[in-house]
Amino acid sequence: MTASALAGRAVAVLSLEPGEPAWTDGQSIHLDATADTRGGLRALAVQACLIAAGSLDADVVRELSRRPKLAQRYLLLEGHRALAACADVLPGRLATLADAEVAARSDSAAESLAIAHSAAPLPDPPPWFGVLRVKQVLAACEKAGARKADESVGHIPRRDAKRDLEELDDGEPADADGGPDLFSSPVGGGGFIGKWLKKMLGSARSSGTSGGPPGADSPTHRTNSSNRSTHAVMSAAAAQSDDGADVTAGGVTYPEWDVNRRRYRADWCTVREIPARLDPSASAEIDDALAVRRPLARLGMGLHRRHRQPQGDDIDIDAAVEARVELAAGSVPDEAVYLDSLRRRRDLSVLVLLDVSGSAAEAGTLGRTVHQQQRVAAANLVVALHDLGDRVALYAYNSQGRSAVNVTPVKRFDEHLDSRTLKRLNSLEPASYSRLGAAVRHGSAVLERSGGTSRRLLVVLSDGLAYDHGYELGYGAADARRALTEARRRGIGCVCLTVGASVDVASLRHVFGSAAHAVVARPDGLVGVIGPMFRSALRSAEVRRRVS
Repeated sequence: MTASALAGRAVAVLSLEPGEPAWTDGQSIHLDATADTRGGLRALAVQACLIAAGSLDADVVRELSRRPKLAQRYLLLEGHRALAACADVLPGRLATLADAEVAARSDSAAESLAIAHSAAPLPDPPPWFGVLRVKQVLAACEKAGARKADESVGHIPRRDAKRDLEELDDGEPADADGGPDLFSSPVGGGGFIGKWLKKMLGSARSSGTSGGPPGADSPTHRTNSSNRSTHAVMSAAAAQSDDGADVTAGGVTYPEWDVNRRRYRADWCTVREIPARLDPSASAEIDDALAVRRPLARLGMGLHRRHRQPQGDDIDIDAAVEARVELAAGSVPDEAVYLDSLRRRRDLSVLVLLDVSGSAAEAGTLGRTVHQQQRVAAANLVVALHDLGDRVALYAYNSQGRSAVNVTPVKRFDEHLDSRTLKRLNSLEPASYSRLGAAVRHGSAVLERSGGTSRRLLVVLSDGLAYDHGYELGYGAADARRALTEARRRGIGCVCLTVGASVDVASLRHVFGSAAHAVVARPDGLVGVIGPMFRSALRSAEVRRRVS
């Protein structure tokens, strides 16, 4: 259970012969059964964090084949980076295992590999780091890839009608892969004590679980193959970053992360909000957004917890303890020992950030451009969220250098959604470049300033190409990942969606990092992914708020 919780998905823990070093193939963790408790926990934490941080990406690990010294150097860097990235979910005694100096050297698995290839002096990893068995990792990755290729629907399976009704009734159903739920244990009984009390009192209610494999950084590359199925990645992992913005007469300035120097460039980008152009001939029609409403119906509901109820979905610990005391004293106990969680109010603000850079004009699936399909997806999301009563805003962005990052408010939070808004959306045409990091930072700032709710979600609709003058692919991808990390550290859930583009998952993973992201072949494919992905992002944001 601990291994699955730290890894972010279900993994098995198997025993090794005495004295053998710990290792993992990404699907199971192998530990020395005779190791002392502290040593075993440290080894377990390292192997699970390697899985969570994406350190076992096949493209990276393949470079280590038959090169044990290189693998040992890579394991040292990735072990400390993974422990640092997962420090917020590690138990107290394990949260300080990472060497901050070593962890700060690398921001991704690919960067760790590059450092391992260099002549930089590195110490040997501690014995409890175990070993990296390249052959077993690659075999497990190949097996997992073959299994995914055999699935006709993709990462998120279909649910039957009964399951859909259960989602509307219960609010938080199990996610697709059935992994452990790291974020669903509420204060008041969802943890070990609550489960023990449930067993003691004979409660038969069971709680759903959810989870998903974390994203990771890997080299960016494009493919020409059309992606017909849905691929999704969800995670709560994050790294530390700084943030800040200053208002100037010419717009708002934001820092930019320089991955080459490993520091921020202060006040480097200027974001200007420019009025939306309205084409008189633009249509106000959109596709039917009703299908999108269903998976979003329960996401924005704030929980109202009622104590001492005769029935409910959790144990009220105080009431249960008093009942046991009364029973032991010979009195008749009160049977109202449950917590009842009701969702009564909308408590969600969503900012949709639409990429209108020149790359979106490329041909996509269905004989339409990527821009046309992402525009449909943006309209469906905004209309569905608005109809549900959530606060929603829609901004479009492109750029022409760091001093001209243009953000167009199609709909602000306090504006009404009407036909004029949809005409503004349908008047947008792709042009220029995409300085994604600055756009994300501005969208996050608008959410914090104008969202007006405790639960906030940033939805980026982009083909995943972060490119501008002085903002080449590797540099731009690192800045975009850092900007998304900054937003999540401030308690903003982040979801990145690519609709209708012929782009491989590795490219998106390199740009969006460990933020929840998906590539969908057509706009109507959003229905199958937005529920679990939005839920994962919001849970991650709630954890960040509690930690901070």
